[in-house]
Amino acid sequence: MTLNVSQIRSQFPILQRETANGVPLVYLDSTATSQKPLAVIEAMNDFYRRSNANIHRGVHTLAEEATALYEEARKKIAKFVNAPDARQVIFTRNTTESINLVAYTWARANLKEGDLAILTEMEHHSNLVPWHILQAERGIRLEFIPVKDDFTLDLETYRSLLDQGPKLVSFTHMSNVLGTINPVDEMIRLAHDVGAVTVIDGAQSVPHFSVDVQALDVDFLAFSAHKMCGPTGIGALYGKTSLLEKMPPFLGGGDMIKEVKLRSFRANTIPAKFEAGTPAIAEAVGFGAAADYLLSVGMDAIAIHEHQITEYALDRLEEIPGVKLFGPTADKKGGVAAFSLDGVHPHDVAQILDRDGVAVRAGHHCAQPLHEKFGLPATSRASFYLYNTKGEVDKLVDGIYKVKKYFA
Repeated sequence: MTLNVSQIRSQFPILQRETANGVPLVYLDSTATSQKPLAVIEAMNDFYRRSNANIHRGVHTLAEEATALYEEARKKIAKFVNAPDARQVIFTRNTTESINLVAYTWARANLKEGDLAILTEMEHHSNLVPWHILQAERGIRLEFIPVKDDFTLDLETYRSLLDQGPKLVSFTHMSNVLGTINPVDEMIRLAHDVGAVTVIDGAQSVPHFSVDVQALDVDFLAFSAHKMCGPTGIGALYGKTSLLEKMPPFLGGGDMIKEVKLRSFRANTIPAKFEAGTPAIAEAVGFGAAADYLLSVGMDAIAIHEHQITEYALDRLEEIPGVKLFGPTADKKGGVAAFSLDGVHPHDVAQILDRDGVAVRAGHHCAQPLHEKFGLPATSRASFYLYNTKGEVDKLVDGIYKVKKYFA
């Protein structure tokens, strides 16, 4: 299936604009946050215009409409990742909060001093810092699967670490820097063989190709709406029912309770147990609309298109003298191209590219340990999604040549 990229681009209003310099926008920063189609914008606008009210306990028309829309969005997200029950989808603020929810609830109830948790060297800070906090608090042990010179994980070391009997294995499905797509099905199976619980950071995978929680048999999957054409401020945690039901509440307040007395309370059932207070209702509606939109385009078609763009981008970038790419070959990665340019700081690269309307990321991308491993303070990063074209890659390459000329 081939995407009609021109038609897709027409559905994203922001892609029609010019930058402050009066040049067309070339948006190559979807790994940080994706742009939003009209279907999402209009769904949220319609909610605020027609159905805005607080959810659940209200019995008036607007409250019932808002509740129905919120819970329908949960069903859409469950369908998107093939969760068997919508109650297994917990709405959070983002991937970071989803991982923290697991760390503050399941982990604090189940991990004790000396217990081993396995992570990887390519993790985003959101899948490092919560476990560092738990290590300081509880004295758990952290070990890390190394990243090899080909930018893939060292699975032999992983197997040897599993021999130490970990209680938890938590890792990214796809690196936000390298683009490496990890063999999650095999890694989850091996973890389960030794009785470990698995947590997958799906922030970079769920938006870009089909992720099936039942096929993977994953215990927890965290992801964000804003990286999959949805709004900011909302994400999701999928969890197995058997684990979620035993976990203590995350935050205390309204809606997460079944009963409250002056000196005690009883927690609600899932998913309400983990959704204290008024949630991001309009954002949930937008999240559901984003899932509908991506499914209507086709996740397999999106994945194929991104692979073609990425392969083309890597070939073009490799042509540029002084550019060094970080990440595996195109067949082992998603739509990310992180690179350095000899003699030029990544921030300068990004700033000069912006003059021509080309938006890329520069920095450590919330993955400082990974950059330290390769002796880099930062990289420039171009990332691609369903709305990007080979012509935009050409503009990126032209811009890098301008950077080289500027610093010659």
